[in-house]
Amino acid sequence: MSTTLIILISTIAILLIWGIAIYNQLVALSNRYQNAFAQIEVQLKRRYDLIPNLVESAKGYLSHERETLEAVVEARNEAASALKAVGDSGIDSGSIKNLAGAESALGAAMGKLNVVMEAYPDLKASENMQQLSEELTSTENRVAFARQGFNDAVMSYNTYRQSFPNMIIGNAFGHREDAALLEFADSAAIQDAPKINFS
Repeated sequence: MSTTLIILISTIAILLIWGIAIYNQLVALSNRYQNAFAQIEVQLKRRYDLIPNLVESAKGYLSHERETLEAVVEARNEAASALKAVGDSGIDSGSIKNLAGAESALGAAMGKLNVVMEAYPDLKASENMQQLSEELTSTENRVAFARQGFNDAVMSYNTYRQSFPNMIIGNAFGHREDAALLEFADSAAIQDAPKINFS
């Protein structure tokens, strides 16, 4: 066997192993951000489950504010549908954008509900409402933490995928697009948990 042939076979083997390593790293990073989204999904579902309880508890006190309560329930249902769509269609930029829009609308509706509840001292003093608001605030903190983890994982994936020569290997084997960050329209305001004060 000639030296040239040995060098050629060795070079091909090294390139093949290198390509496999790049591909495996892309798969690992993709799985990481998908798992991070699953953590967001768990927290969002928890929040979506808490909101009807909050609305139901407030109904007796806010009988004149039915429109506000219905807006919260509608926004919650739209956000839950957007989350389900991400699960059904996969984590792509369109479904993430729809989820972000639905979450922003839900945040706005919850903000209006909080303003309305401020006008009802009996409601603010209700032990049930205080407990629900504490759970909701805790869940909002978990959502923010999970969202940060997801966006960090997406950034790691995108950075690795966009690097040369990784993008060539990625494009050749199904990693053609960047993963989408989960950003809300009111990104600055969402950094803080919602302020629900029943004291």
